[in-house]
Amino acid sequence: MYPDALLTELRALIDRHATRTPLAVEGLMLTRADRPEAPSASLARPVLAIVAQGSKRLILGDRVHDYGAGQYLVVSVDLPVGGHYTHATPESPFLACGLALEPAKIAALLLDASSGTLPLPRRPAPHGLAVCDAPAELLDAAVRLLRLLERPGDARVLGPLIEKEILWRLITGEQGALVRQIGLADSQLTHISRAIHWIRDHHTETLRIDDLARLAGMSASPFHRHFRAVTALTPIQYQKRIRLQEARLLLMSSAEDVADIGFAVGYDSASQFSREYRRAFGRPPGQDAVRLRGSTHKGS
Repeated sequence: MYPDALLTELRALIDRHATRTPLAVEGLMLTRADRPEAPSASLARPVLAIVAQGSKRLILGDRVHDYGAGQYLVVSVDLPVGGHYTHATPESPFLACGLALEPAKIAALLLDASSGTLPLPRRPAPHGLAVCDAPAELLDAAVRLLRLLERPGDARVLGPLIEKEILWRLITGEQGALVRQIGLADSQLTHISRAIHWIRDHHTETLRIDDLARLAGMSASPFHRHFRAVTALTPIQYQKRIRLQEARLLLMSSAEDVADIGFAVGYDSASQFSREYRRAFGRPPGQDAVRLRGSTHKGS
């Protein structure tokens, strides 16, 4: 099938099943949005996302990634990003499907491949997020995976086989170097990922670059360079993004005082917390909390 025909079927399948839960295919994610939205912050986890219709923008540090129909996004490590749909209407909604990228599954596929099948991984750590055009082979596999949503009896057996094919298309495709490093235990991306996980899990603690560098198995200067190459952020900037996103979740779900929430996520100064929160989200934390809680009550 040609890419246009594949995209047409992919759009129809996503539109038909996006509101149904649970899905018959384990690990599959479907997205449907019928209006643009204000930019919002989130933590992007390792994932493949294929866009069938509409477009979206993701901002990572000083990098802007626009992607739309017929393209795919790969995220290789946990990244604090800002994003919003740039083309989504009730008549032409944003439609996308996704799969979590699990290191163990990628590693198993790399072990199955013969040594001469794949190019050697690049030594420098690639960027942690990339966008490119989806080849027909990848679109075809995605369509066949979504068809299983209408055949639950086949999904349990055939789903893992098609997922394996999709991963193979990724590791042998244009972003193969990035995806392969997810599954390589000794890759630089994996070493940086250890530091990223530590920051995420200990975001309230004081960050020491030398300690993070040792955790990643590097000296401080190369670690700092590779960390920024992967995340588009310095380790301190990354920690700040995680703190602010955690604070926003607490503001939405808790009645605690704004200053107490700032201290809870690691800030020593309430004024610094308010200043950096407003810079990140466009409103002071108190005002944003009222808006967030109001929108939650309306949706309930």
